[in-house]
Amino acid sequence: MSNLIARFVKDESGATAIEYGLIATLIALAIITAAGSVGTNLEARFNEVRDALAN
Repeated sequence: MSNLIARFVKDESGATAIEYGLIATLIALAIITAAGSVGTNLEARFNEVRDALAN
């Protein structure tokens, strides 16, 4: 029984999976933030072009 508990305490595969999940989450948040910023800037440029063509 103590051998089973010792193996469980030394097992780090679950911690590694959690770390990879956190890294993937941070990367996804960075991509979402960057895409939102690019979208806002692109919309502003298209509005400038539209206004210039209307005049």
